[in-house]
Amino acid sequence: METYLVGGAVRDKNLSYPFIERDWVVVGSSPEHMLKLGYRQVGKDFPVFLHPQTNEEYALARTERKQGHGYTGFTVYAAPDVTLEQDLARRDLTINAMAESNTGKLIDPYDGLTDLKHRILRHVSPAFSEDPLRVLRVARFAARYAHLGFSIAPETLVLMQDIAHSGELQHLVPERIWAEFAKSLGEKTPTKFIETLRDCHGLAEIMPELDQLFGVPQNAQHHPEIDTGIHSLMCLEQATLLSDDSRVRFAALVHDLGKGTTKKADLPRHIAHEIRGLPLIKALCERLRIPREHSDLALLSCEYHTHVHRALELKPSTVMKVLEATDALRRPERFELFLLSCEADSRGRTGFEDRLYPQAQIFRELLLAAASVEPATLIAQGITGKKLGEAIRVERISRISAARQEQHE
Repeated sequence: METYLVGGAVRDKNLSYPFIERDWVVVGSSPEHMLKLGYRQVGKDFPVFLHPQTNEEYALARTERKQGHGYTGFTVYAAPDVTLEQDLARRDLTINAMAESNTGKLIDPYDGLTDLKHRILRHVSPAFSEDPLRVLRVARFAARYAHLGFSIAPETLVLMQDIAHSGELQHLVPERIWAEFAKSLGEKTPTKFIETLRDCHGLAEIMPELDQLFGVPQNAQHHPEIDTGIHSLMCLEQATLLSDDSRVRFAALVHDLGKGTTKKADLPRHIAHEIRGLPLIKALCERLRIPREHSDLALLSCEYHTHVHRALELKPSTVMKVLEATDALRRPERFELFLLSCEADSRGRTGFEDRLYPQAQIFRELLLAAASVEPATLIAQGITGKKLGEAIRVERISRISAARQEQHE
């Protein structure tokens, strides 16, 4: 029995890139032997075990053979006679097909270290095409390492296009798609994930609502970049600069989905795109099982981002309506995320990247004004029941109006 450090830890160690998780491959062992040593089995599809002390994952060396559709359509063979090289051969990219022995020796049968040095994402073998999830994985690695100058090997991109055209992406379970998408949103260059999926024609298969934005024109006066898809990527880029929160980044990316349904006769105007975008975001989030906290923020950003942009124009009662709709008084932390997504939208335009966005601060101050109302004061005046709620709202609007006057002075 021999154990080897594999995968991302070896890759990032040789790249001098920070990593946390470490994965191991075990050669020459069996499930029975691993259990006898105190390891706990957790893998259902293939033998994976947790170390009794470190809880790190140890997988038996295995080979795979395509039997069906999607990510799970494989038969797995894991036995003591499977070699390390055979196990590494089934991996997606050469930079992920390296191993390190317990003496520190690098085992690199597919020349991953050379690709690492040349900043190339290259598939290990033609078997790459058997697993459609690899399209998303490569896109995520492109997002992870774009700032270091990594690019996808042309022959690997061709295989990714073949997978997209085959219809295999339709067989991926939603949770796996979102897992890769969510990880990419946390990387330094999440826009590269979307761009890579477009380059391999996979975005139309996985997120058609987003893909259809590309080529849709906007008013050049307000959107010098013109193309709505490009604007969406610019919004994601700005959200990445403004926040580490994946909810903000996701909301900024999808807030304009409604513009993809604008009638050609109405272009480049997009009247009521905020409302038209809501069912599209709901459909996307339901289909990919995107968490509620992400979908909720995206829906708020879609429906109310133009309200925030027009902060100085809104009536106090309309400001109150926005605060109520976003539940800002009870959830000020989420409201702050909402404001960041609105700022990302404003800055996500050619020539607007460095402009100030005072509207966010205006709304922060108006929220504080509304929150300053103390119900106890009104109760002391004998106001109760339904009238109390009405009185609180009236007073909040009054405070907003007063704060608005100070802002204009």
